Amino acid sequence: MKRRTAEQQKLADNAKLLRIWRKFHADEKAQVLAGPHGAALAELFRMFENLQHLRPSQLIGTVASVDWAVIDSNTRLVTLHELNTAITRYRVRRGLEPIDDSLPGQPDTPSRAIKAIIFPHVADVAPTEAQLGSDIKRLVKQGTTS
Repeated sequence: MKRRTAEQQKLADNAKLLRIWRKFHADEKAQVLAGPHGAALAELFRMFENLQHLRPSQLIGTVASVDWAVIDSNTRLVTLHELNTAITRYRVRRGLEPIDDSLPGQPDTPSRAIKAIIFPHVADVAPTEAQLGSDIKRLVKQGTTS
């Protein structure tokens, strides 16, 4: 019996972890589709699988038509994961960078616009320099008074 080298074992372990990770996400997606919002999200997930046939405005319109206020956060996260996976796959197949979000001051990409619809309370998750500066000053001040 041949023994695996450390590199072969690492590759085998990584492949096993990837299979487990993919199964986990497939199970989560199945639970979402079988849940109370499955009917509303089934069309959206179908669109994610067929991005090459859609205009961004069609996808954004469909996402905006869902009443996200009644959908729990885990279902939103699963939906966001499926969107990210679909967009990354779409971009890689076309020889593009997997992620290409806009820089501050530039118009939002369709992906960021959709994220803002799904999670409206965290529309701007990147803090501005002014916010960072005031947060750092507050933390420093707290550290000196403690």
